[in-house]
Amino acid sequence: MGSHANGSTCAGDGPPPMEKRKEPAFPLKTMPLHANGWLNDMKLSSPTAVPVNIGSNSVAFDPIYRAWTQKYPSALNAFERIVACGKGKKIALFLDYDGTLSPIVDEPDNAVMSDQMREVVRSAALHLPTAIISGRSCDKVFDFVRLTELYYAGSHGMDIMGPVGKTGSVTDHRSRGTNSSKKQDKEMQIFQAASEFLPMIDEVFGLLVDKVRGIDGARVENNKFCVSVHYRNVNEKDWALVARCTDDVLKAYPRLRLSHGRKVLEVRPMVDWNKGKAVEFLLDSLGLADSDEVLPIYIGDDRTDEDAFKVLRGNKRGLGILVSSVPKESQALYSLLDPPEVMDFLKRLVKWKEEEEAQRITVKQLLVSVDDFRVNL
Repeated sequence: MGSHANGSTCAGDGPPPMEKRKEPAFPLKTMPLHANGWLNDMKLSSPTAVPVNIGSNSVAFDPIYRAWTQKYPSALNAFERIVACGKGKKIALFLDYDGTLSPIVDEPDNAVMSDQMREVVRSAALHLPTAIISGRSCDKVFDFVRLTELYYAGSHGMDIMGPVGKTGSVTDHRSRGTNSSKKQDKEMQIFQAASEFLPMIDEVFGLLVDKVRGIDGARVENNKFCVSVHYRNVNEKDWALVARCTDDVLKAYPRLRLSHGRKVLEVRPMVDWNKGKAVEFLLDSLGLADSDEVLPIYIGDDRTDEDAFKVLRGNKRGLGILVSSVPKESQALYSLLDPPEVMDFLKRLVKWKEEEEAQRITVKQLLVSVDDFRVNL
């Protein structure tokens, strides 16, 4: 792994029912392999943030953003409605990393999770099945997060691992690319959806590094099952050049495809796998699929998270929460402004779960006491 740098709702007063909501206006599928099409899509997937007036003493959002939250209500403001959906159910939590658990930064290697966020995620994992699904490789995400209590799905879900020996560990008899490794003396199981593409990805990584070497600010990152071409630090007038260079390389690799993230081009294997598929796989592996007793919640900020939002919206059993300070169309049902709001939401979710579990224990103890009393009559 490496990188190279150059210079569904359950309350009537919630959002409109999923089947009545319009499809997002922006394209969610891969754009044609033409530099001009890429340039347009690069601009669509990398909107300029609008200033939002929010602080400890102010709840006056920017009017445009406030209007947008009428369609995508704040998950904090709608918290009671959300947990009402999860009452008596098992909640499965899925989280993106960059822009969700850590801030978006100019240098990808500096996207460090705060210690406070780490403890909140650890607490969540103690009460709920929790997975991080990222475009980065599993190793990179694990190095940032450093929590063995979680499941990790790297490379947009093509590289999945979870603790071995834990009830509900991820295993996959369908994959021929299964092996294991060690993380902090705790064995992890690995599922790889496209292991045969690894040599090709390494080759394309090297070619792209050479191709964009002369573009100031361009950075190429090897995320194991995908190659990320970052243009966050590239002058917008050179975005077309980044697209053209990437196109030139991909012309020789028809088994690879392109997708777009926040100021990043993602080169991925042409396989039917994405973050939505990873959510379905994890739910199935944990025995939580196709159950009305489960509420999956996915929180993410990136365009690639739309695949997961779409899965949860489609089966009407889960909730997608989009993290964004920029009004944009989404398959999600709710919104959060930024990683600090994500942390506040997770704190409240953990506290609610602890109270629910304590209440359940109290009720159980009361029932035992009643039974003992009857026996002694």
